Amino acid sequence: MSDYYHNFYIPVMGTGHSVDTPIRIAPFGITSVISLVDDILLDKIRQYYSEMYNLPFFKIPLKDEDGRAKRITTYLDMVYEIVQIKMEAVKNLSFFKNNDKKKYFDFLPDYSLLKKDYFKLIAMKACKARETFERELTRRMKPGSIDVNIMVKLDRINHPRKGNSPDEILSDAKAALKGYSNSKLTSSIIFSAGINQNLFSYMTKFGDFYRNESGDIKKKIVLKVSDYRSALIQGKFLAKKGLEISEFRIESGLNCGGHAFPSNGNLLSSILKKFKEKREQLVTEFQLYVQKYYKKMDMKYPEHILKDRPLITVQGGIGTNGEVRRLMEDFKMDRTGWATPFLLVPEITCVDASTLNILKNAGKKELYLSNVSPLGVPFNNVRNTGSEIWTLKKAEDGKSGSPCPKGFLVSNTEFTKNPICIASRKYQKLKLAEIDSMPGLNGGREKLSKEIMEKTCLCDHLGNGALLKLGIADGKKCMPQSICPGPNLAWFNKIYTLNEMVDHIYGRGISLVISERPHMFATEIELFVDYFEKQIAHCRNTQKEIENLRVFKDNLEEGMECCLQIAKRKPFPGENLDSIPEIVYHQKARLKSIYAEFEKCLRKDNRRK
Repeated sequence: MSDYYHNFYIPVMGTGHSVDTPIRIAPFGITSVISLVDDILLDKIRQYYSEMYNLPFFKIPLKDEDGRAKRITTYLDMVYEIVQIKMEAVKNLSFFKNNDKKKYFDFLPDYSLLKKDYFKLIAMKACKARETFERELTRRMKPGSIDVNIMVKLDRINHPRKGNSPDEILSDAKAALKGYSNSKLTSSIIFSAGINQNLFSYMTKFGDFYRNESGDIKKKIVLKVSDYRSALIQGKFLAKKGLEISEFRIESGLNCGGHAFPSNGNLLSSILKKFKEKREQLVTEFQLYVQKYYKKMDMKYPEHILKDRPLITVQGGIGTNGEVRRLMEDFKMDRTGWATPFLLVPEITCVDASTLNILKNAGKKELYLSNVSPLGVPFNNVRNTGSEIWTLKKAEDGKSGSPCPKGFLVSNTEFTKNPICIASRKYQKLKLAEIDSMPGLNGGREKLSKEIMEKTCLCDHLGNGALLKLGIADGKKCMPQSICPGPNLAWFNKIYTLNEMVDHIYGRGISLVISERPHMFATEIELFVDYFEKQIAHCRNTQKEIENLRVFKDNLEEGMECCLQIAKRKPFPGENLDSIPEIVYHQKARLKSIYAEFEKCLRKDNRRK
């Protein structure tokens, strides 16, 4: 089910860092992803680009009953229109000058048939045949896909106002889905962070997610998954509603940017191996359900579609073309996702100048897995951002917490009837007062308080960098910037051009990272052992926790053995397979030591009982 010219894509990056990436990159045929979390941010960016391209703009009031969906639809329609304008402009350029049309073809992978035909054209002498060939090649040029992402855990329930039926009010995720569904886009929607049955059921209301009479799907479904079991559960739920998965997007649990969703000790190498071995099952498992649904609904399901297969793609910590080749040739991945390195490509991502400087100079010590997210999910972070400084200053001044201007992450009902965000000033004031009143905490009071006050207003702060970069920020308002690079950033240490990054991905020219950079599989092992050590430290010794830690350790050890087998193979150019055994042996010994100490403590506890 692939119609892409490139074998890489640019995943979603925060709420703002890839907010306009399709405008910048799609006219070169490269696919990227926009977050649909922050419709308020999208409306501000829409006004900016509408003025730039002389497009009509109308404000959608915040209190509009269907405002969130409308803001998302109008933003995506604007992006679509601008990409069409830019794509036509590129198509109208000459083939024989140093311009964006030349860039379009230069960026293509060398194996591309379109690129090979381009070289044939360039070698031809001027004649009518060449003119015909020019028109044919121009016709075959197409923009990259304008894809969108919904993080299904972010699903605030919006309560109906007086006089409105509850059925008229959509949750945040449903409103985002409606906004995308009503847009002009022919593209893909990526669902991340698990399953949301209500949201997935709501999709049945929109015909664009089903095949038309020709067998095409206008709006394709992509599931971001952490393991094979997750793919089966979500895929089956959707298939029973006639909804097909066009792509399973596998992401490393820890070697990634943004929120991290660690698998139960299953390393990426083991997960990919299982997908490769059971790939055909992903078709046979769901196809029957889909056909039954079409028959039940009296819808046509063309027979030739039975040959279609979902794409299997992977992202998280990829850093060299050698690693890309390992993923595609050994594990048969169809495409790879590159996010974090593109944060250092100002042509493509929306990162303000001060944050860009922090990213450029960030090493391993500056990049860390934090607890700042109000969702209670580990969040990949970098030190000394505007957001971190603002949050610490508020705590020092005795005014910790955010005014919660957007409220996308509200979820806690500990003190209130309606959910509030644990990064909000209201929650932190109530929680800190409770901690102060707790007897017998002694030194633990300060630790608990610090854990509460470190929570950050990601809703607002993740979008501020885009507003600052575009120069549309409110000068009177303090705008702390948050950003969420993956650990892979440590090996990219300068500002890059788009040309440099694309050539690096395709293994053309000099590598942007040093040869000593550890293999992505080796880095992931270290990250998982670090995470395991933290889990041990926070374990309350319940039977369920003890069993989960044992399974985690066993899975991790199995994954290490899988990596050792990979390390025995011949490396692809730029692939540091030699780094794997050294890290495996060190981390295996460390894992054994951590677990042995844990068991020792358990025995002591049992004797006391």
